[in-house]
Amino acid sequence: MTEAVKLQSVGGVQGDALNSYIERVEKLEEEKANIASDIRDVMAEAKGNGYDPKVMRQVIRLRKMDSADRAENDELVTLYMQAIGMI
Repeated sequence: MTEAVKLQSVGGVQGDALNSYIERVEKLEEEKANIASDIRDVMAEAKGNGYDPKVMRQVIRLRKMDSADRAENDELVTLYMQAIGMI
């Protein structure tokens, strides 16, 4: 907190507890912004070395899936592409 404010309990809401949660979330949001910046830097570096960041993001998304989910996703993509005449 940047300024001294008397925290109080109002209507069943404990000001000190609420303020603690808010400050924790603010700190995490700041850390998240720093991490996002670091990720952008890595992607820019990869792009500078000839890699496609968009494709890298797709690979990262797919790596998070287990093999069954990935197979189901591939089948659905193929099915949808067939349905609209792409293949």
